Amino acid sequence: MEALFWSCLAGGILFALVSVILGDWLSLALDGALDFLSLDGHRVFQPTAIVGGITVFGGAGLLLHRYAGTGPASTVTLAVLIAIVSAAGLYFLYIRPMERSESSVGYSIRDLAGTLAEVLVPVPAGGYGEVTLRIGGGVTHHIASSYEGESIPAGSKVVVVEVNGQEGTLLVSKVDF
Repeated sequence: MEALFWSCLAGGILFALVSVILGDWLSLALDGALDFLSLDGHRVFQPTAIVGGITVFGGAGLLLHRYAGTGPASTVTLAVLIAIVSAAGLYFLYIRPMERSESSVGYSIRDLAGTLAEVLVPVPAGGYGEVTLRIGGGVTHHIASSYEGESIPAGSKVVVVEVNGQEGTLLVSKVDF
């Protein structure tokens, strides 16, 4: 029984080390060769959670076997329960929040309507200027024209009223704060 626990513990630690040290390199080298191993079932069955549970099963089994003084059946049962709880905890407290926190710096120009901006290059009454907008964690510059047809000086705060789909320019209106 102790050999099973040691094998699970060592296998989990080895998996963690290999995936951290060689993970990117192996991913490039194998390039989808092991896709048939992926689990297409419920999202709880992530390899990280499963291997984490197996590792905890080994560690908990060793500790229970050595220090709890219980029989082999109860040791395995308790180790399996501890492994299931820790794998679920790993999924719900680490894996799932990390999956949801993925974000992109990409945006669609259509999403800019309603965004506050600052005029960088003055917008003449019948022409085009340039505005700077904060999108996510970055700053972007776009060509803009006045929505009302009035000139807007540099440094003015404006709001994007509409996006001209044909030209890709922003129609802006001055905002007074």
